[in-house]
Amino acid sequence: MTAGRWLVSPRFDLLAFGAPAVVALALVPLGPWLAPDGETPLPMWVVAVLLVDVAHVWSTAYRTYFDGAELRRRWRLYVGVPLFAYAAGAALATVSWAWFWTGLAYAAVFHFVRQQYGWVALYNRRDPETGLLERRVDAFAVYAATLFPLLWWHAHLPRRFHWFLPGDFVQGAVSGAVIAVLWPVYVGALATFAAVQFHRARRSGARWGKIMLVGTTAACWGVGIIATNSDWAFTVTNVLIHGVPYMAIVWVYGHRDALRSPPGAWQRWMFRGTMGATAFFVGLATLAYAEEWGWDRLIWHGDTGLFRGPKFDLGEGIVWVLPLLAVPQLTHYILDGFIWRRSFRVG
Repeated sequence: MTAGRWLVSPRFDLLAFGAPAVVALALVPLGPWLAPDGETPLPMWVVAVLLVDVAHVWSTAYRTYFDGAELRRRWRLYVGVPLFAYAAGAALATVSWAWFWTGLAYAAVFHFVRQQYGWVALYNRRDPETGLLERRVDAFAVYAATLFPLLWWHAHLPRRFHWFLPGDFVQGAVSGAVIAVLWPVYVGALATFAAVQFHRARRSGARWGKIMLVGTTAACWGVGIIATNSDWAFTVTNVLIHGVPYMAIVWVYGHRDALRSPPGAWQRWMFRGTMGATAFFVGLATLAYAEEWGWDRLIWHGDTGLFRGPKFDLGEGIVWVLPLLAVPQLTHYILDGFIWRRSFRVG
């Protein structure tokens, strides 16, 4: 019985959810050699940030804007969300640069936390035997595994890593006393999840996919935020388990729909076979590079050699361009709360 134990299949789930976590945790102790100053070197930035984090943002387009039927079905949502994202970003940017980045950072945090919960919810949707109590224990565990490290981070600012820019989190918002109170809650939530899953395994078989998901979430967020203090460790543990599964699920969803597409439809080629999968990823990488080129040439003016072309001095116009560049991210964050609620089915 696949339903309940795996989201798609043992092979898929292990590669999409388990492998990125294993790779991330294996890379952490290599930091002193690969990133001796604690900062993420350019090659890893390209892999983790450009080809995973930014690319996965654009994969939402395959599920929405590039899907004609879906776009027609909820066109008001897909038109309105980018407009709202730009308006909200511009409102913050016109107040101050700091407010913009703080707002964007907390929007990203919310999205990252909710995605881990969303994976658990998808597992439970696939398992008709999961009762209400277990669902609540699962939710408590995954929220504890993500929110406690974030609160611990806030209580220990500044750190040698940040979400987007130094100072984007609000300092002084959480005290050490709060962390002392929440620590046993954090441990208790994960212990309760383990106990419930042990009992479930003895009664009707282990739900290995969900166990793997919650366990790797707790491990990566705990190691990347609490146990270490480097941009290298935070980047690899934060990004890989977030972006890789998302792109994989988008491809699986597209593959399922491709089987129903009319002959000649681009989905039939894109979402079937190795060539299609390669084109899918190359398309995402191209869009990700184009976005980062815009950030580099218009805002950061870096000198890494990765992005070529003239540097533009926007002057006061930066407050209008900055939120425009953030529209893909914010659109992804918002739409992610709509597109998977009732639409993901496998088998």
